[in-house]
Amino acid sequence: MSAIARHLSHDRETIRAYLAGQHIAGHRRPEPTRTEWSIVATMATQALPTMIVLNGASSVGKSTLAVALQDLLPKPFLHVGVDTLLAAIPPSSAGIAVADDGSVAVAGDFRRLELAWYAGLAAMASYGAGLIIDEVFLAGQTSQQRLADALGNVSTMWIGVHCRLDVALNREANRPDRITGMAASQASAVHRGVKYDLEIDTTDRTPSNCARDILDGIAKLTGTR
Repeated sequence: MSAIARHLSHDRETIRAYLAGQHIAGHRRPEPTRTEWSIVATMATQALPTMIVLNGASSVGKSTLAVALQDLLPKPFLHVGVDTLLAAIPPSSAGIAVADDGSVAVAGDFRRLELAWYAGLAAMASYGAGLIIDEVFLAGQTSQQRLADALGNVSTMWIGVHCRLDVALNREANRPDRITGMAASQASAVHRGVKYDLEIDTTDRTPSNCARDILDGIAKLTGTR
């Protein structure tokens, strides 16, 4: 922290406030620039995970959070996820069905393709690509274990993304690509039994502030703060 403060010409309390998305009383400094945040994030680069998995229900803000993370991380991270996989599968053989109430049913065909997809992600990571995975663990801990088994020894940070249900429902209602009921049906199920390194609530915080919380969490977990 002292090294960051010296580098940015800010005191340690100001840097802590930046990391927390807060302002210090009596200080009228502007928000840190992208360059400043890259410097802060670089302090944890050596211990930065190769894979950052964001798991949460539909409409909790995972995708916008992933983009905010990409903007702050000190090296390029690819943003992919279950929607990337679904977009690549022919609709006639997707092996996944969404009911009128928003609940999702998955068949064996999809699981086989998902396994191949996970193996591909692990291969990308093995070549040094940083990845932000935007996931929906429909089966909770069982889904997490499937991904963990495929990733093997890939350094991974598991992050639970939450949002108050009424806010998620409002977001869902304003998204034409979502079926009403998805957010409610997935809200608790996707987190059941899942073990996280960090949990984030997007209800009243901007994607940028949530991304900063994740960087701060990485720094704390790796002992760089």
